Amino acid sequence: MGAVRDEAIATAISLYTKRIPFYWPFSMVCLPDVKTSKTAGTDKQKELEGERFLAEIAPGDWVVLLDERGRQYTSRQFADFISRKAVELPRSLIFVVGGPYGFSKAVYDRADAMLSLSNMTFPHELVRLFFVEQIYRAGTITRGEPYHHD
Repeated sequence: MGAVRDEAIATAISLYTKRIPFYWPFSMVCLPDVKTSKTAGTDKQKELEGERFLAEIAPGDWVVLLDERGRQYTSRQFADFISRKAVELPRSLIFVVGGPYGFSKAVYDRADAMLSLSNMTFPHELVRLFFVEQIYRAGTITRGEPYHHD
């Protein structure tokens, strides 16, 4: 959710998002932050964010939540995952970074899978950066390019 406020991180994200389309069709959609009152609580914020997200996806889209309880992959395993989904899926593969409090129950119910970048917690801006770099890395692995080293 929301815009990346740190210019250096935004620049790095832009670098990778410009490279990814050489490997797969790609777009990044950043939904605006949800504004709630301080008394509304985190559940209400997650619910409103979830409604925004669910309005953006189409039936048949395959949705992967970036969530601390998700499956962890090596970079090579992630490259294989994306490569398989790119040919298997009739619609879009959508990766979702949630808001600061996570996802609503409705979003969890809609998800097809969950992926974890780490057991650690990171700021959402860094998650975006780490994740677009991994998508780019997956592309280079798939094509046998020398970017990734084991």
